[in-house]
Amino acid sequence: MEKLIPYSVYLPKTYYDKLRSYAEKRKASSIVRDSICMMLDGGDLYKSGYKKGLEDAVKKLDSCKEINFINIKGKYLADFLAEEIMGIKNE
Repeated sequence: MEKLIPYSVYLPKTYYDKLRSYAEKRKASSIVRDSICMMLDGGDLYKSGYKKGLEDAVKKLDSCKEINFINIKGKYLADFLAEEIMGIKNE
């Protein structure tokens, strides 16, 4: 897992209030992080969103413990699928 480094951002009050409502659901950090990463990655919004969706799919595989009980040719299914997904991302 990639190490995350804290960074402070100043927001207008209206956006702060909206973001605060997500903080109650423990989603504020990921919203801010994902938005910044998509903007800095460049390209059009579709490509950024598509790449983010693939990365989220790989994270979901990593968090699923049951999928690591399935082994194909000496490799866990989660690892196999993650490599395939990342291959799509790099096309």
